[in-house]
Amino acid sequence: MTMEATLEGVRERLYLKVKGQIVERIEQLRPGVLIPPERDLAVAYETSRTTVRKAVAELVTEGRLVRRQGSGTYVAEPKLAWPLSVSDFNGHAEAETEGLRTCTILLGTERIAAGEELADRLGMRPGAEILSMQLLRSVNDAPMALECVHVVGRRYCGLEAEIAASEFVYEVLRKRISDRVARAVETIETVPAAPSQAALLGTEIGTPMLLVTQHGHTAQGEPVEWVQTWYRGDRYSFVAHITKPQAHAGRHLMPT
Repeated sequence: MTMEATLEGVRERLYLKVKGQIVERIEQLRPGVLIPPERDLAVAYETSRTTVRKAVAELVTEGRLVRRQGSGTYVAEPKLAWPLSVSDFNGHAEAETEGLRTCTILLGTERIAAGEELADRLGMRPGAEILSMQLLRSVNDAPMALECVHVVGRRYCGLEAEIAASEFVYEVLRKRISDRVARAVETIETVPAAPSQAALLGTEIGTPMLLVTQHGHTAQGEPVEWVQTWYRGDRYSFVAHITKPQAHAGRHLMPT
């Protein structure tokens, strides 16, 4: 082993030790408490500010800490375990059964001409009318996610007025749209928060977000919806219950 590799190993062990010490500290603090500045932590743990900065940055990425521009670094709220389902409006209802207060606010709607990608996803010809809805979703009064729902416009005449007249936006969307969804393809990826998203969700520009896209279909394979949802990466973890498929009854291997 070279001297350079040995030094790198020492630095890595020191960094992990400091990170562990910071984790022990924040586990004893309430969410929302301001932690000491990096220079004070470096003195307390007898290490460099570079090591502390790396540990704090990683804890921010993991959602244990949250930075507020011009204010400091705080202990983050615990992450919410959000169930994955064929429609996230159903997941919204499941969250309420866990005692969480959920709220969906309609930010805006527009009817647009379908480009090639959306037309293909919704089984339409390019140029046909698409109804696009932008939603802000909150849990326990804290903004958590931005959602954009795309559906075939001609199927949902008057939906905007129905949503505007209701106090329970997600109930209307569930009954009118997501109850038709029997199966869906869902993808999850990480993206940085854009300025508009950061402003609405109360987070920093560039903060890791979880972008969840869902393409819902009826049991007969007809496209129903194309949904994009940006979740705060520091507040969410997704949970899926997976069952191992059972072997088909009566199926045996036969000698050849």
